[in-house]
Amino acid sequence: MTKLSHILVVDDDRDITELLAGYLSRFSLQCHTAANGVEMRAQLARHPVELVVMDLMLPGEDGLTLAREIRLQSALPVIMLTARAETFDRVVGLESGADDYVSKPFEPRELVARIQTVLRRTRQYGVASSDPQYSDVVNFDGWELHRHDRSLVSPAGVVVALSNAEFRLLSVFLRAPKRLLTRDQLMEQARGRNMDAFERSIDLLVSRLRQKLGHEPQGEPLIKTVRGAGYMLNAQAVHGRMAWPQRA
Repeated sequence: MTKLSHILVVDDDRDITELLAGYLSRFSLQCHTAANGVEMRAQLARHPVELVVMDLMLPGEDGLTLAREIRLQSALPVIMLTARAETFDRVVGLESGADDYVSKPFEPRELVARIQTVLRRTRQYGVASSDPQYSDVVNFDGWELHRHDRSLVSPAGVVVALSNAEFRLLSVFLRAPKRLLTRDQLMEQARGRNMDAFERSIDLLVSRLRQKLGHEPQGEPLIKTVRGAGYMLNAQAVHGRMAWPQRA
C-alpha cells in the first residue's frame, strides 16, 4: 500500500481547499485544510503534516507571517500561493523561508508536481544515512551543521536558524569546499529545478546565507564571490561532507 503524505492547505477560499482536497487524494496526498493561522496551528498539532501550501493573502495573520512562524519552529517545507506575480512578492516569499512559489490561477497538476518535487528534495536532504562511514554532523571551520534536525551551530555555540533553501544551499557548498560553483549549478542543486520564476533568487539566497555565516578570523567571507563566475565556500577544513547524498 502506498504511504500517504499529509499536506496542509491554508487558504480562506473554501472552493480552492475543497478542490485541492479531492484532487490531491488521487496522488497519495492526504489533504488537511485551514482558513487562518488559528486553524493552521490546530491542524499541525493534530496531523503529521509533511508540507504546507499557504496562500499569501489570509484574514488576520497573512501567509508571510505564518510562514516565518513555521520556519522559526521547524524545517517543514512551505509552498506559497499568490494572486500577485510581482518580483517583489516572490523575493519576500523567499525571504520568509518559502521553498517554492505558485501563482494563482494555477493548474492543480502543476501544484501536485511542485509538491512532489519539494517532498522528494526534503526527504533526500533530511534523512541521514544508516551507513556508519557517514556522519550526521558536518564540521567546518568551527561550525557544526546537524543533518538530522537541520540545525547550524556557530563556533560560539549559538544555534543559527536556517530556512530549507539555506540548508540545501549550504549542503551543496559543503559537498564541494574550495571549488567554484556557478549560479546555474547552485540553482540546479539547491532548488532541484530552474529558478525561472525569479532569476536572481540564488544571489539573494547566497547573500542571506553569507550574512549568517559571517567571516573567517582573517576577515574574509566564508562564501566568496568569484566575479563573473559564481561562488565558492572558503572553508579551511570540512569533516563529514561525505555524509551528503549524491545526486543522480
